Amino acid sequence: MTPNDIDLVQSSFAKVVPIKEAAAELFYGRLFEIAPEVKPLFKGDMKEQGRKLMMTLGVVVNGLKDLPSIVPAAEALAVKHNAYGVEPAHYEVVGAALLWTLEQGLGPDFTPATKAAWTSAYGTLSGVMIAASARSAKDMEHTA
Repeated sequence: MTPNDIDLVQSSFAKVVPIKEAAAELFYGRLFEIAPEVKPLFKGDMKEQGRKLMMTLGVVVNGLKDLPSIVPAAEALAVKHNAYGVEPAHYEVVGAALLWTLEQGLGPDFTPATKAAWTSAYGTLSGVMIAASARSAKDMEHTA
């Protein structure tokens, strides 16, 4: 991720914040459309889930200039997601739903460069989370 990528992600996310509730609804609608098998993983209030999603995205996006500061939180989130039944393959569909949501929310501001920047940022963070998830699963095997 280049400094320009980070700037693009942060400036485009700032445009999503005013429509964050609608963006969260779009995201989950799209996620459940392209991966209906994940819907049972979500047992709580979806409006609250959407608020948590947008809050987490905000923390991550704001921390991109200091990636080491957000990696531990991303790793902890991945371990927590293991307990909910999240699998490595789910990260790909989440990424696809996220990019689609950004495209819908940003319209013409979702330029090819912005899409590439988000793809890079999501790839970096999801890679960290998948690795943490695998380590956690392996640790659980050794303690069982």
